[in-house]
Amino acid sequence: MEIRTTLSKLVVFFSLLLVSHQGFSQNIFIKYLKYTLMDTSPPGKLKFIAYPTLAFAPETSWEIGLSGLMVYRAKQDTTNRLSELKTFSFATLEAQYGSVLEHALYTDKNKYFFLGEVRFQNFPINYYGVGPYTDADVNVVVKTSEFRFRERILRQIKPSIFTGFEVDFNRLTQVHFDDEDSPVIPRPLGHEGSTNLSLGWGLLFDDLHNVLNPREGKYLEVAYLGSNTAWGSTFSFNTVFTDFRFYTPINERNVLATQLFGQFNEGDVPFNKLALMGGERLMRGYYLGRYRDNNLIGGQIEYRLLPFKFAERWGGSIFAAGGSVFPDLKSYTLKEVKWAVGFGPRFLLFPRKDVYTRLDVAFTEEGNGFYFHIGEAF
Repeated sequence: MEIRTTLSKLVVFFSLLLVSHQGFSQNIFIKYLKYTLMDTSPPGKLKFIAYPTLAFAPETSWEIGLSGLMVYRAKQDTTNRLSELKTFSFATLEAQYGSVLEHALYTDKNKYFFLGEVRFQNFPINYYGVGPYTDADVNVVVKTSEFRFRERILRQIKPSIFTGFEVDFNRLTQVHFDDEDSPVIPRPLGHEGSTNLSLGWGLLFDDLHNVLNPREGKYLEVAYLGSNTAWGSTFSFNTVFTDFRFYTPINERNVLATQLFGQFNEGDVPFNKLALMGGERLMRGYYLGRYRDNNLIGGQIEYRLLPFKFAERWGGSIFAAGGSVFPDLKSYTLKEVKWAVGFGPRFLLFPRKDVYTRLDVAFTEEGNGFYFHIGEAF
């Protein structure tokens, strides 16, 4: 799904930047170009862009979507941290549809930090089984309808230190495993669907000024979430998340970024709540969920040149990552660590806010992937 969606977004977005029509439509297009590329607004003022996407895949047929991004600083004060809100909605000719809203919002003086997502989609996923030894050539298409709401409400208790309540509600319905031709993959826990409400608490050290393009600082998060049948969840399980990110400026343009991420589950964990490896953030190049299990440890390092010496608005990045999933700590072994490497250009979309759009090309032992997004992967 990553390759299909990413290439379509890339083609459509840059088509908007390069193609115009005569008359009224040309005038609208030129205004859109000026608004998007000539960022003359004050650094703290709200900025919003939207663009259509078009994609095709065998399991979905044609897909039409709309993406949007809004960035701002509370009260237009540049001492406040950059807030972002991303949206993406789509529909396909196979009656599949979905909508996603992700946000990282800071209030004035960074007193409160709201971090989360709302997701609803009726969309097929590729299921390869559970564990680090699954075969890339053996998978089942699972059709599902999913609603997810995750929110972290964090209050700053000391400069750059936040703590607060976390909630994760997930409902998976209309689950259908299209496995008539793949009976070798056992049905996992939760294959009939589930509803799970997880509650918990988080502690965060975050001194990043720009969440979309961190140039210096640290992001250190530890969080706990617990789901229990006592309050209506289908399954009882516990999850601990750790996310440690470090950003070291090499000079005024270049940044060395590193991340170590962990997810650790215990209890009766349904297949859709297991730790998933892959996607556009960590372990780029692998399909999100290509590997899944109770636990995941992954890390990555990225060198960002933003911008190049010879260009005002163009830059680039090279990165490498490693990670693995495993059922329990006793069974963890470095032999099962998967690798990924890649590179990609960057374009300075909003100069006054230091926000880049990226195209990443990632290579793995199982293939490659392409990713087009606004903002860095981490």
